[in-house]
Amino acid sequence: MSNIFPVTADEFDATVVQSETPVILDFWAAWCGPCKTLSPILDELAEEYDGRVRVGKVNVDEEQALAMAFGVRSIPMLAVVKEGEIIHLEAGFRSRDAVEQMFRQAAG
Repeated sequence: MSNIFPVTADEFDATVVQSETPVILDFWAAWCGPCKTLSPILDELAEEYDGRVRVGKVNVDEEQALAMAFGVRSIPMLAVVKEGEIIHLEAGFRSRDAVEQMFRQAAG
C-alpha cells in the first residue's frame, strides 16, 4: 500500500478512520502555490516515516464535503488523524521542521 494516497469522501472511513497507521491529511488544490511548495516536503517525510505514518491528499476542489467537515478555510491545511480521531490541525505553509514535528507526533 502506498504511503501517499488520494482521499475521497467515499473511501474516507476505510482509508483514514479505520487505518491502523496514523494519517496526515493534506488539504490542497492544483492552483495553490504554497500547496505545491509543501508537496515535496510531504513526499520526503512520507518516505522517511514509511510504515509509521501515511499521507492522504484531499483535493479541496473535488472533495468539498470533506473540506467543509474539517473546517478548511485556507490551504494548505494539514490534519493528523490517529485511531480515527483528529489530534492536530494546522493551516498555512509550514517549514520542513514544523511538518516533521507533526509526523513525529503522529508516529509517537
